Amino acid sequence: MAGRIPKNFIDDLISRVDIVDVIDRRVPLKKTGNNHSACCPFHSEKTPSFTISQQKQFFHCFGCGAHGSAISFLMDYDHLSFVEAVEELASQAGVEVPREENDFVDQVSRKKVDGLYQLQMRAAEWFSEQLKSHPAAVEAISYLKKRGVSGEVARDYQLGLAPPGWSGLSDGLNDERLLSLGLVIKKEGGGCYDRFRNRIIFPIRNRRGKVVGFGGRVLDDSLPKYLNSPETELYHKGSELYGLYEALSKVGRQQRLIVVEGYMDVIALAQFGISYAVATLGTATTAEQAGQMFRHVPEVVFCFDGDSAGKKAAWKALESALSVLRDGREIRFMLMPEGEDPDTLVRKEGLERFEERIQNAQPLSEYFFEYLAESLDVNSMEGRAKLVDRAKPLIDKIPSDTFRKMMKERLTKIAKIDSAFLGREEDANKDVNRRPVANRLGQKPSAMRATITLLLNYPALAREIDLDGRWRLLDAPGMPLLRKLIELLAVNPSINLGQILEMFRGQEEEKMIQKLAVADLSVIDEKLAVDEFKAAIENLGARRDGMRIEQLLAKADSLSEQEQAELKQLLS
Repeated sequence: MAGRIPKNFIDDLISRVDIVDVIDRRVPLKKTGNNHSACCPFHSEKTPSFTISQQKQFFHCFGCGAHGSAISFLMDYDHLSFVEAVEELASQAGVEVPREENDFVDQVSRKKVDGLYQLQMRAAEWFSEQLKSHPAAVEAISYLKKRGVSGEVARDYQLGLAPPGWSGLSDGLNDERLLSLGLVIKKEGGGCYDRFRNRIIFPIRNRRGKVVGFGGRVLDDSLPKYLNSPETELYHKGSELYGLYEALSKVGRQQRLIVVEGYMDVIALAQFGISYAVATLGTATTAEQAGQMFRHVPEVVFCFDGDSAGKKAAWKALESALSVLRDGREIRFMLMPEGEDPDTLVRKEGLERFEERIQNAQPLSEYFFEYLAESLDVNSMEGRAKLVDRAKPLIDKIPSDTFRKMMKERLTKIAKIDSAFLGREEDANKDVNRRPVANRLGQKPSAMRATITLLLNYPALAREIDLDGRWRLLDAPGMPLLRKLIELLAVNPSINLGQILEMFRGQEEEKMIQKLAVADLSVIDEKLAVDEFKAAIENLGARRDGMRIEQLLAKADSLSEQEQAELKQLLS
């Protein structure tokens, strides 16, 4: 059983590989000054905003915000897990990935999960075999042919059959772990029976292609029409998307995903060549699912029925997706004509007309205000007031500065109010690098962030200061991180930004490190960086002295001799 990858190996690996070589193999790069650039592979753009620093071993897109080390790039671009990305880089560097010995509990837990994945795959293979050989397969195959499903699509999505009877799967695999996977159900009087019976089976695979659950459609009039696996150790319906693995496995990088309501919609669209359809698993779209899609494509189109239930599903999807909207990401809505679903419509209209509908899908901004205003009289002040009351809290959830501002501007026009009524627009994600570093250092709210940003971009600065100076005594937000960074870099002055990011991966400071890593990528003279960093540290020390003076003055009547001496020294 393989254990954890040692952190010192990851550090050494980042120093061995060149991020420029890693990215250039996948995205052609152009040398621009000291850096390399390209059109961002993570969102659509015409003017290159994707920059790679060879010195820092770090990439950053000024358009969509994607950034990180060579490992992060492989995880995002090749859709790899962290371990897979490390193994890929190690293979490129010609080295073996060492493993630490896990403790016994970890080994047992990992072995258990691996065993469950293997059992899920065996179950999927068993279902698939029944569709080929079981006598009941005649009816299932007839149904699939009637729906226009070819053998090739059935193979790609590994469709199967749960035959009639109460114990086909449990007899076929005879494994008590089927209960923990929800594939069998315990009887009240003892024993178990199969969950899926007389149904066409749709294996649900995670992003890495491992089967995590199943969906089943009845072949008779039984209810429910569709049945899904219950929540298990492997399957969490709010996290998975049916068809995502298959969509990402197609040749060429997908630029769009279309979200439909059911398994057969995904299958039908795939049959017509639309291989980028996915489906939620019997629940409303979650923010986690939306975020997962945007990690792979810049555009998501929600395609639901045009009835009231479909409109509610579209709206819930919109509400969930607002929190993951960033610059470069686009959401649109495509509601079906009355009485149609994607399956029936693509058969009736054909591929070309259906794709034309996708191209013309309604932008989120239009659907947002249309849905909210549907039950309101926006010609009246009361109606417009209600619109503002409903829209503003939702718009405030949008993390994209540009889009959030534009949505507020649209709201002010519809409601016929001054922008002041919506409150001052705070530029929450404004990059620190929009102002010169020197100007930031004297401002207390941003001084700490600016100091850490300088250190991340120029790690050797840690050697330029007194490591035991009075700056260390300052009690302020960000100070523990600054101390930790300086201690790390003082003994590793040649470390690069890519290595720093990997050292903090999975730690509580990771998000702050990532945020500040992209706060200032502008090129400044290294000597100026040294001067500004020393000034920043001096500023932190002065802040500490000022705070200490205030503390001592507050208790002036009861100072000890030692404290009196300290106050005299500070005031001098």
